[in-house]
Order: sequence, then C-alpha cells, then structure tokens
Amino acid sequence: MGRAKVSPKGQIVIPASIRKKHGIKPGSIMEITEGDDRIILKLAPEDPVEEAMGMLKGDISLTEELLLTRHEERKAEEQKATRLFDRKGKGE
Repeated sequence: MGRAKVSPKGQIVIPASIRKKHGIKPGSIMEITEGDDRIILKLAPEDPVEEAMGMLKGDISLTEELLLTRHEERKAEEQKATRLFDRKGKGE
C-alpha cells in the first residue's frame, strides 16, 4: 500500500512499485469507480471486446439450457394431462 498527496489539480502519483506490478505505463487508461467508502482504480483493458470474450461461457450453452428446460416443462405438462385424463376416465 502506498500514500499519495492530491495536487491542486486533483492529481495523484501512483507509487512506482504499484505501477510496475500492474503494468501501468504513461498513457494507460484507468477505470475509476466508487464503492462504499472507497475509490477504486483499475487498469482498463487495452481491448475491451477481447477482454469480454468468454465472459458468459458456462458449462452448458444458453440454448442448450433453454431446450432442456422446455423439454422438462413439456414432460411435466404431459404427465399432468395424463393424470387428468385418467381421473376423467375413472368417472371422477
């Protein structure tokens, strides 16, 4: 952890050890966000599109998950219809 004094222009100097560790160079773009009582600096990716690739990847594709869910729903509806039909057939 380091400390930095804020200049009259609102600028701070990130300590050299932190810049080196995180690959922060002149011209690097930093993302600045707030969280509770913190200000968070994060090195922005050079290519945001490439950085986001695979972000939604899971064990199963969303299409496969939807098809599986629909199959299970259809099966449940068929079982429900069969039970209802059986009751009516028994005179209930």
